[in-house]
Amino acid sequence: MFGDGFTILPTGAEAGGRPALQDWRHGDKVLDNRTTETMTDSTGSDSQLQEDQTGSDSIPRGDVPRDDVPRGDVPRMFDRIAPRYDLLNRLLSGRRDVVWRRRLAAVLPTKPNLDILDLATGTGDVILTILNRRDNISHVVGLDPAGEMLSLAQKKICDAGQDNRTSLVRGDALFLPFPDGCFDAVTIAFGIRNVPDVPKALSEMQRVLKPGGKAVILEFSLPPNWLVRNIYLVYFRHILPRLGGIISGDAGAYRYLDATVETFPFGEEFRLLMRTAGFNQTVAMPLTFGVATLYTGMRDN
Repeated sequence: MFGDGFTILPTGAEAGGRPALQDWRHGDKVLDNRTTETMTDSTGSDSQLQEDQTGSDSIPRGDVPRDDVPRGDVPRMFDRIAPRYDLLNRLLSGRRDVVWRRRLAAVLPTKPNLDILDLATGTGDVILTILNRRDNISHVVGLDPAGEMLSLAQKKICDAGQDNRTSLVRGDALFLPFPDGCFDAVTIAFGIRNVPDVPKALSEMQRVLKPGGKAVILEFSLPPNWLVRNIYLVYFRHILPRLGGIISGDAGAYRYLDATVETFPFGEEFRLLMRTAGFNQTVAMPLTFGVATLYTGMRDN
């Protein structure tokens, strides 16, 4: 369905008012249509699968830094840090980001010939992890609003020899340019907190899933243990922005990371958002002492 025959769907008025795609990228073919400035975004033992996680209401968060980056500027912010993005992810997470993405790939559906949509795909790490670790994937479509990130993803995917099973789209998670019920799974890693309207993004994910399809969402969260949380917040507030700024040249991007992580709903609060968007069988799996959480939810058959 999504191989070389993947077509550009109607946009704008023909697509019910959805914005036009900015770019369509597949292999080395690029159709450029820069008509919109849409926005979205892409150590210790891990906990077992949990049906209930206490979430953000249980422990006070303390003084939270201000988020001074307008959501419409987020794609440009990611474009600025794109050249050092992968390096910083590995360094600043101690390579836990690699482990977390593997956990995401592990919970995808097991039936054959999956068509998958990866939102906030960034430099393509989730796409490559899925294709390298699962043998039941037919095609993966990656969508992101940041052109420089997608250019890096395109190169990495081609270098890995996976371009025949991958398409890249520059677009908006709030207005997905796909028909209802066309993907077996929708994934998003560390991107849901960057969208300006989280319930709308979740509803769009639910809309494009096939009946019985699965959403898999990986996002930062706050550790429930007070000692781990305090250490984590010292690192996020004071160390990470300095290191990120030195390496990327953009400390503001890493102050933004801290601010959005500390203010974003997690655990049971985020599961409630998923259920409100129409997902059932929602699960929250805390990873690495709760530093990140892997959420799953199903669309009804």
